[in-house]
Amino acid sequence: MKTNLEKINTDVCYQEAEQKAADYFQSLHTQLLQKEDIPTLITDIELWRKNHRRHLFSIKSRKKPDPKDYRKYIQWLHYTNKLESYLKRSFSYIFMRDLGKDIRDKETKEKLDKMVADVKNHLADSTTKGNKEHTDTLNMASLYRLAEKEGVELTMIWVMNKIKTVSANIPEELEPEHAKRKLIKLIAGVVMQEVEEMGKDVASEERKERLDKAIRLGYAYGLTYPFIDDLLDAKLLSNEEEKQYSDLIRTTLTTGIVPDLENWTGENQKLIYYIHSELKEAFEYIKANQKPDNMTSFLEQSYIFFQSQEVDRWKDLSNPNYTNEEIYIPIILKSSSSRLIVRSVISAAHDDEVNDRLFFYGIYNQLADDFTDMFDDMAEESVTPYTYYWKYHDRRPDLVNPFELYWTVIHHLIHHVYYSDPMVCEMIFSRAINSLKRFKERWGRDKYNQVMELYASGIPELNKVIQEAVRKAENVDFFDKLLRDHIISSLKKEQEEQEDFIDTVREIRNRINTVLPILEKDNQLLKNPIIDGANYSLAGEGKRLRPVITWFMAVKQYGLEESAILPLLKSLEYMHTASLIFDDLPSQDNASVRRGRRTLHQVYSTAVAELTGLFLTQKGMEEQASMDQFEAKTVLQLIRYSAQKTEEMCQGQAMDLESKGKVLSLEQLNTLCFYKTGIAFEASLIMPAMLANVSEREIKALKKFAYHAGIAFQIKDDLLDVEGKEEVIGKTIGQDLVNKTATFVSVLGQDGAKRAMWEHFCLASETLEELTSPIPFLKHLLNYIVHREN
Repeated sequence: MKTNLEKINTDVCYQEAEQKAADYFQSLHTQLLQKEDIPTLITDIELWRKNHRRHLFSIKSRKKPDPKDYRKYIQWLHYTNKLESYLKRSFSYIFMRDLGKDIRDKETKEKLDKMVADVKNHLADSTTKGNKEHTDTLNMASLYRLAEKEGVELTMIWVMNKIKTVSANIPEELEPEHAKRKLIKLIAGVVMQEVEEMGKDVASEERKERLDKAIRLGYAYGLTYPFIDDLLDAKLLSNEEEKQYSDLIRTTLTTGIVPDLENWTGENQKLIYYIHSELKEAFEYIKANQKPDNMTSFLEQSYIFFQSQEVDRWKDLSNPNYTNEEIYIPIILKSSSSRLIVRSVISAAHDDEVNDRLFFYGIYNQLADDFTDMFDDMAEESVTPYTYYWKYHDRRPDLVNPFELYWTVIHHLIHHVYYSDPMVCEMIFSRAINSLKRFKERWGRDKYNQVMELYASGIPELNKVIQEAVRKAENVDFFDKLLRDHIISSLKKEQEEQEDFIDTVREIRNRINTVLPILEKDNQLLKNPIIDGANYSLAGEGKRLRPVITWFMAVKQYGLEESAILPLLKSLEYMHTASLIFDDLPSQDNASVRRGRRTLHQVYSTAVAELTGLFLTQKGMEEQASMDQFEAKTVLQLIRYSAQKTEEMCQGQAMDLESKGKVLSLEQLNTLCFYKTGIAFEASLIMPAMLANVSEREIKALKKFAYHAGIAFQIKDDLLDVEGKEEVIGKTIGQDLVNKTATFVSVLGQDGAKRAMWEHFCLASETLEELTSPIPFLKHLLNYIVHREN
């Protein structure tokens, strides 16, 4: 869609917004000075406290767990019959905060009731079924299943790859993990708005199209936070770069056209060129998916948000002369426009009542956030209502106390925006008291009392009631905060595991590389081309994935000694390398590059390559037979299993050769793939399990995991043969097409292959729940399989 745009009048649109914010602030300021709202607030809080008193005795008594233990806390809420009211309060708040809904509305109440019932059933089931502590309800498999249910799985694949790429390109100064969480949150917010806009009677195909667009729009809009707000806040750019970059953003929002990036001479040239490319693509997508009469509104709202952020960003805490209006008007603008933009992004129908509710609400949320981050902001010398009042209150008696204003806003929202609705009272007071409780827990009682002594000194009667509630009120927490903390904790733990996984893989690969070379015997009279050929093939840049998997399972999972399983590690790599040598032969795939080097038959000869492959196979068997630290019967069983798997792999390769130029069914392709690739994964898992004498149930689950992980690995290989970069994957791309090899791409197409890969990813991930104990390594192995680039 093409949109004809005239340059927007930024002065006019910003001045109009400023005037509206100024009028709102003036009304709040007047109310604050009169203090007429305090008796009403005291009465409101005392009524609210009746539903939040601590009960000493209960029919169902069970100690309340720490909310940091997500699973146990949800179980406790369910057991004590508090889960439904907890969810209703939480979702009602989200509907009010993010969607600007009037929760008194009948249709809104029906939506809330359905959402609460659905989520309650899901949480109750997922946290009690099997009582497995290691179940992860927020993993990629569950997200993909949800997308699959809505028919937008390809969009989910696209956005996950995008988020991965963005995270990899964000410098540490911008906190990649925080940026990723924020981006995901914004995508979810846009999708939630779109779901609300489309209603329940939308046809399935239209719903699919709108969800697809919402995810992409959410990503496009979400990029502005790490790539504009965070970048300009991080002090990563020089003053000259910051001005040049700000001017570029301002020109884009003024004209609706992203200017070409002129020569960037600063130290951050590479980063800026990448960001400019991504933001330009994102902006063009938003622009192409706006309704004709909405683009100007989108640009104006975006400009108001950007400019109000800039105004705040330019403030200097050392300046003692800012007026109250200069402090508060920009935060009213940025806090309200951030949510109004979301409605504009999806071209939501104009609704003055919704817009007004979002506008009036924004400052409440901003003041709560600024209170929470007060000491962090002080350390960074950022100007917020709280940091500025903290520094200048004794010299500036005219300054508005932000804590008093916060409670004035609460009174205004409850009684003038939501007309004293009981559920709004319940939500806002619970949220306010919960924020104070969390602040007190984070910073300690002494610091909390110091803060209250300053900010609440002008409202002693109200503060007495507030502090009584902070001390004694219960059941004031919210699901979104619980979920956020759980996500942060899970992502942090996953990041630590991922880093440990990468470091350990690198370390084990290096150790394996040192023991792989085969030494020539001292009494040998002639140079042996077979040993030379074997060492040449082993010296390539191999991933050593199979012995690495075996090491993790044997040493980390089962506690076996590394020295005891070293022969097994060598045997797996010898036999895998042999299979690659045979695979590359002219009689088979006739490959010219393997592991970034010329293939063995090209360097030596076909005969030497054939003999080297046979030699390495036998060398692998020899290594397995040398494992003398285990019972002979166990070793014999392992060797027999190894021989059977080698036979099956040979059959798989023969099937592969026989299939060239033929059209295969998906079932045939799955079978072929398992024989070629899945068996090797299975052996890497099962061999250490055999040595550790694990149960048959465990072995069965590991085999099932290996089947799906192996097929996912092969599909990724097929995709890399089409999409990969030769210098990264270490072999010539496009060989499958040249050799007329049946692959998942040739049978299903690229999109179909991606769906199949993620289906097997999900099946493998779900199989992990069948294991007797969690194996984080296998989760990270799966992530590596689908996200690897070689």
